[in-house]
Amino acid sequence: IVVEIRLEETISELKAVTITAGAFTANDASRRTIFKAADIASTAGATADIAGALNTLPGTQKVGESGRLFVRGGDSNEARTFIDGMVVLDAYNTTAPNTPSRGRFLPFMFKGTSFSTGGYSAEYGQALSSALVLDSKDKAESTRTDIGILSVGGDVAHTQAWDRGSVAGKIQYTNIRPYFGLINQEIDWKTPPESTEAVGVFRQQVGKDGLFKFYGNFNHSNFSLYHHDINDNGVKQLYDLTNNYRYLNGSYISSINEKWSVHGGLSYSYIQNNTQIEFDNILESEKGIHAKTVFEGSLSDRVELKTGIEVMQRNYAKSIYFNADSTYSHWFNELIAGGFVEVYIYASNKFVVRIGTRLEYCNLTGKAGVDPRGSLAYKTGATSQVSFAYGKFRQSAKHNLVSINQALDAEKADHLILNYQRVENNRTFRVETYYKRYEDLVKYENGNPLLLTNTGKGFARGVELFWRDNHAIKNVDYWFSYSFLDTKREYLDFPHRATPAFATAHNLSFVYKHFVPSIRSQVGFTYSYTTGRPFNDPNTASFNKGKTPYYADLSVNVAYLPRQFLILYVSCTNVLGRDNIFGYEYSTTTDGTGAYRRRAIRQAAPRFLFLGIFITLSKDKSVNQLPSL
Repeated sequence: IVVEIRLEETISELKAVTITAGAFTANDASRRTIFKAADIASTAGATADIAGALNTLPGTQKVGESGRLFVRGGDSNEARTFIDGMVVLDAYNTTAPNTPSRGRFLPFMFKGTSFSTGGYSAEYGQALSSALVLDSKDKAESTRTDIGILSVGGDVAHTQAWDRGSVAGKIQYTNIRPYFGLINQEIDWKTPPESTEAVGVFRQQVGKDGLFKFYGNFNHSNFSLYHHDINDNGVKQLYDLTNNYRYLNGSYISSINEKWSVHGGLSYSYIQNNTQIEFDNILESEKGIHAKTVFEGSLSDRVELKTGIEVMQRNYAKSIYFNADSTYSHWFNELIAGGFVEVYIYASNKFVVRIGTRLEYCNLTGKAGVDPRGSLAYKTGATSQVSFAYGKFRQSAKHNLVSINQALDAEKADHLILNYQRVENNRTFRVETYYKRYEDLVKYENGNPLLLTNTGKGFARGVELFWRDNHAIKNVDYWFSYSFLDTKREYLDFPHRATPAFATAHNLSFVYKHFVPSIRSQVGFTYSYTTGRPFNDPNTASFNKGKTPYYADLSVNVAYLPRQFLILYVSCTNVLGRDNIFGYEYSTTTDGTGAYRRRAIRQAAPRFLFLGIFITLSKDKSVNQLPSL
């Protein structure tokens, strides 16, 4: 009798390798994360803005007059935000021209953040360069009231919790006028920015393990300023903008059985901008609906499957009125139907492969597209691994372009990424290189902005480094990131391939946080540096060959807890007061010497100082707002 015994390796979730190419995951519940959710809120210079904190990570370019995410040579439109898997059409507050905007969503809302700079899952479509995936918190565990007294306004929030659910609401009022009255501004404001925001959150457990989530955000903002004509500085033009914003998101997740789960969601976005430029008026509105269902489960101990279908509808309309007479209007109604399937194959605890594909159909073009995506990771040691990712990605052109030519195809990009990562003793080292190829970018035919084609193309390539250590020095956490970017594209009015104005070759950030338990405080600073950005000088024959001075910013923050329920917080950006220049605008006519005059695009003020007092009232005396600061 011969007995043959075969020993098979058991796949362990804690030991198995994970795919890290292109992704930074922030999830406080994850053992593999290298960027906690609380890190986003406590980073100096970010002023509790998600994009501001993520701009300290490799792969991002600091565009100071925008404040948005620019990833690996892509513009801000190519970085898409998702909340609980549902798309957000506009994730940023409206601001004046050449002033940075803030994200509409605060970091304390979310239990997990996945910031992918490329090679992301086939689940996420309509994102050409980056996917920022935010997972909202589950039901609250305690009843509490939070009050914020700010140098720019105030807010009050209340959370009511019960055994199987919770409801929360927040009202925030922001008025920058008192602050601007104390600090001189580069901008000639008539009415400084003012906004009112209301947020509602509902969570309810359903059945044994089901969970229903609802989130609503309602915002109204307004500002007006005078724009001084560069051709004649004595002439100034009124610019007045009123924005109304609505975002609703509902989702439900539940287990079907021990191996399978289902997640469904529905979101609604509404953005309206009413802009007055002297006696002319521009009315823009964009509405979007996203419906999605995803099934996820195990086919075996080594194979997992994730598949889903979705519909994204986008309606855009723009009307321009000259002296109260409607002279020009355009619109479109886009419907995109999509589906995806993705398979995870765990060959062993050291090797995993993710293979997927995504299918999309657009009603405006009548075309369907298939985008294959794949990733793999191999564990090279107990604490190290290499990852590789490849994929095709597509995204509809910006709404202002599609409204002119509804037959425009989606813009496309191919991602190729190689990553090495080592995580050991609360230290992380990560190096990544990538290549991205663009095709079918929108381009002006013969320089005419009303004749649009998909003949544009481009590339981006680079190397990125990341180092984090919260072990070497007690109560100290710091990280360093560096990105090298080489990118060129031929699109819009570019006469040939050139580096776009938002791209910088070298970007680095150093973030430092020091916790001082003896005085119940946290202090931190962030230093950011980028090389000069290209700009086009009409006084020269070359295109986009000018270079701005380098950008540098040293920001600091301090949080102090005199009582467990009370937090005093202060932060200041650009404490050294460096005059950062983001580019130049030129006159449309020449002066007496035959040259075009130029004016630098600067920060609205050298520094921004923020003061806050945060009070938490709760039966649970251990809770406060420190994790959200």
